[in-house]
Amino acid sequence: MLAMLSEQADRTLRMSRLAAVTSTSLSRLSHVVKRLEARDLVTRATDERDRRATNATITDTGLALVVRVAPAHVAHVRELVLDALGPGQARHLARGERARARPHRPRRRLPPPTPDPPLSRAT
Repeated sequence: MLAMLSEQADRTLRMSRLAAVTSTSLSRLSHVVKRLEARDLVTRATDERDRRATNATITDTGLALVVRVAPAHVAHVRELVLDALGPGQARHLARGERARARPHRPRRRLPPPTPDPPLSRAT
């Protein structure tokens, strides 16, 4: 969650968007953010443009933590995931990631809807 916030230009995301990009429920995210707030890593505030929404913002302390631990985190992920793959598996994973990163383009267009036939009247 801290990494997602750190990648934003203004270091802020709407809580509902942060829940979506981290694949967690809004309820679960609220509990996590509450703990991060207690450690001065994140702040929450009402969105100025939409008073119904709440934004999460990474603090300077939170950003410093991300910068400090990112190299070790990347190394650990590489060790657990990438180093365990054979060359063919790594190529397959790379192809899948390239496909995932491309914008979705339908392979074919759906045909236009056919109109419903007129109702016949029983005589």
